[in-house]
Amino acid sequence: MNNTENTGESEKVERKPWIFLAAFLGVTIIVSTLLEFLIAGMPLDLNLPLFNLPAKASSILYYVSIISIAAFVGYTGLKELLVERRFSVEFLMATAALGAAYLGFLFEGATVLFLYSLAEHFEGYIENRARKTVEKLSTYMPDKARIIEANGENTTDVKDVKPGTAMLIRPGERIPLDGIVVEGSSFVDQSLVTGESTPVWKKKNDTVYAGTLNIDGLLKATVTKEAEETLVSRIAKLVMQSRKRKAKMERLVDRFARIYVPIIIILAIFVALAMPRIAGGPAESWIYRSLILLVVSCPSAFILSVPATFFTAITTAARKGVIIKGGAYVEKMDKVKAFVFDKTGTLTLGKPTVRELSCLGKVNDEKALLYAAALEQYSNHPLAESIVKKATEMGLQFRQLNVKDLKEFPGEGVVGRVNGCRVYVGSEEFMKKNDLIETPLEVGNEKHTRVCVSVDECVPFAFCVVDHVRSDASEAIEKLRVTGTHTAMLTGDKIDIAREVAEELRIEEVYAELQPENKLTVVDKLRTKHGLVAMVGDGINDAPALAASDVGIAMGSNGVDVALESADIVLVKNELARIPYLQKLSKLAVKIAKQNISVSLVVKLALGALGFMGLIPLWFAVAAGDDGVTMLLLLNTLRLPKLKA
Repeated sequence: MNNTENTGESEKVERKPWIFLAAFLGVTIIVSTLLEFLIAGMPLDLNLPLFNLPAKASSILYYVSIISIAAFVGYTGLKELLVERRFSVEFLMATAALGAAYLGFLFEGATVLFLYSLAEHFEGYIENRARKTVEKLSTYMPDKARIIEANGENTTDVKDVKPGTAMLIRPGERIPLDGIVVEGSSFVDQSLVTGESTPVWKKKNDTVYAGTLNIDGLLKATVTKEAEETLVSRIAKLVMQSRKRKAKMERLVDRFARIYVPIIIILAIFVALAMPRIAGGPAESWIYRSLILLVVSCPSAFILSVPATFFTAITTAARKGVIIKGGAYVEKMDKVKAFVFDKTGTLTLGKPTVRELSCLGKVNDEKALLYAAALEQYSNHPLAESIVKKATEMGLQFRQLNVKDLKEFPGEGVVGRVNGCRVYVGSEEFMKKNDLIETPLEVGNEKHTRVCVSVDECVPFAFCVVDHVRSDASEAIEKLRVTGTHTAMLTGDKIDIAREVAEELRIEEVYAELQPENKLTVVDKLRTKHGLVAMVGDGINDAPALAASDVGIAMGSNGVDVALESADIVLVKNELARIPYLQKLSKLAVKIAKQNISVSLVVKLALGALGFMGLIPLWFAVAAGDDGVTMLLLLNTLRLPKLKA
């Protein structure tokens, strides 16, 4: 079979002739067969030249079809033999067809090429179906962008647009480039990128991706990536490059084919030349049997079906918003015995929220939170964001307060004057350091992070900040547990917080208060104890552990760029529910690949033996042993897209 690496339109053009060749050969076989029936129905005592015309026409039609198409097919195979020093499927098929014609088996020769052409077309159909995701991504990428300039709107080629440029997206238009919304709001259909079935609400400061569809609102966004660096472009490149990272099973099949094919060809030559002298019988009969062995030696059934299986798995996952960087990782996922999850940003949302309010001093809850938010609105720390969010939800007008002398102490807290009052916001240790408290505060949930606020050096007000567990985390962990997969959690957070999350999700092992280098040690320990380990992290601060694991899986939404670089598998949308699906998909892909190898070898060995004994015709060896079984095995791979998430 043709193993071209071309993509897109060039691939379609190259595969166009096969269906026409198959149709031409099919017509040849039908017409020639009808002519032979006409000859068979003639009176035997008539031996006039006129009655020889159908026989001659049938033979001429066969010879013209076989020689012309065998030359077309064999040319590619001959080039490959001379340049790459290996026997291709094209060369073997052309040799078998011409050999059959030479021996006078015209029907068999034409049928060999007919079935081969039909199989080539079918293979192209299967491959194009597998590539559909990549082609779809490319098709939906806009060529032009509406750029907002000083003189108004201008339409510009997306390749000429640089980061920082303002672009306008109207309702019903596809977003031309990656960007951040600066004005407007709208529902956006992101199914092309993330696999989400429902549109996502986009507003100011949200990220939008090239190729996604703006549904009902006017959006203004600042471009963040050039055309070649957009998320969609990078996903398309990664999916296509994934074919270069072959699974062990694919490499094993390649090595086997390099040994198997020459052995069968040598055996075919031996049968053609030596068997007439050893076993006796007509030389033509043994040459015919050697042609059957040549056909059986064609490795396309397992050389094509195994890579096709893994590539189909990769493109199927891509449609679900999961980017797998190669067949090697599909195969490894099948063997993973333990999943290790980072906590913050992976099992939890990574966005702490204020849960408990407790005022110990003279300042009331609202005033303390109001003053704290006034200071924290200038900080990018996640805890600061939670305070600002809580104050906003309560309708507190903190942005109207007068803030002066603001000073931030990284990792500790912040100090400043709010409406003339001296305000401290930070940890309990920060309060002790500034002599605002002497004894530990006994307030709120001791397990969770507490933020203290002191106004005019009063006894601090304190509140509890909690990072909530993802809604689909429990379901994902439970599905993994059902399959017998070990689960563990790594975090730099306090042990009490880690245990609470682990108990809620029923995770089996917990490792807390870890430094980044400690995570590597834990991964190695789990690998020794359980086998292959998959690490799931946010792709930003977990890069070392992701790299050290056998399969690194990154949550991509909050750090897509880093995730695409550091991980073997990327969840474009932060959905943990995709992980059990990914495990099922990998197991099914490996199962199908093994089935394809087993079936192809058993069929070829059986037909080779039958052909050697002269019990099957050449056309049947092609139909059942090569092209037929290849089509059957490629059909088997189509079970993968039907797997439910």
